[in-house]
Amino acid sequence: MRMETQVLAEAYRDRLYAAAFQVCKNPADAEDAAQEALLRYHVSTKEFESEDHIRFWLLRVAINCAKNAGSSFWRRKTVPLEDYMDTLEFPTGESRELFAAVMALPEKYRLVIHLHYYEDESVAQIARVLNLTESNVKVRLSRGRGMLREKLQEEWDNDEP
Repeated sequence: MRMETQVLAEAYRDRLYAAAFQVCKNPADAEDAAQEALLRYHVSTKEFESEDHIRFWLLRVAINCAKNAGSSFWRRKTVPLEDYMDTLEFPTGESRELFAAVMALPEKYRLVIHLHYYEDESVAQIARVLNLTESNVKVRLSRGRGMLREKLQEEWDNDEP
């Protein structure tokens, strides 16, 4: 199965960017990784089983490209997270705090948290995308949630008079 690259770009560009950003924490590198994933799809001759297979493949490529951006000689100057957060709109202050707390997690927890809660991917789907076992994904989700709970509880305790 093959789909038009333009159709995939419209459907998945934001998801690819978001997943890549979770890895590299740099808007420019995340954009490059998303574009690179779509470009690699466009020039590949690989046949896919389904649209889900294409989506998982694109996510995996975008994540790998984002990881490679960190070791690139031409790495761009990173934007501080606070500056980037100022460009985003959050419905509430709690949403902003939660995003900041998620971004403060180590990459392996941040990525599974993002894919599960922001992209609504199942544990099995995340395991396929990240080439992990389902039990490993569950452990990372559990540990990531625990770290978030601890971090947010500290912030909420500090906010009380």
